Amino acid sequence: MQDKVTFEYAIIRIVPKVEREEFFNVGVILFSKRKKFIGIKYKIDPIKLKAFSDELDINDLNKYLKAWELICDGYPNGGAIGQFELSDRFRWLAASKSTIIQSSKTHPGLCDDPEKALETIFNNYVL
Repeated sequence: MQDKVTFEYAIIRIVPKVEREEFFNVGVILFSKRKKFIGIKYKIDPIKLKAFSDELDINDLNKYLKAWELICDGYPNGGAIGQFELSDRFRWLAASKSTIIQSSKTHPGLCDDPEKALETIFNNYVL
């Protein structure tokens, strides 16, 4: 247990019609301060997207989520937010939004390996 570290995660959701508050999960963002880790994993199921809305373009949504990935990775093309500290990047991405791409409230956990925890949460809540 002493090797375990705390982490926080949020589920990434597509909310096709914000006014209806219907959504489906497409990804996970996870942050561990002690392991100096922030990671994101996402996949949009085109069949689910079509069932919720035939007005949204999956390519556009993937571009937006790619921008989130660039922010997580801290690349210069992640913009000014991509240059923030890890914790600030996570807080910005996990903040409450009223857009088509949103994230859940943050949840805590314990793990040995944040990357493995990200994969497990992704498999449980997205796939």
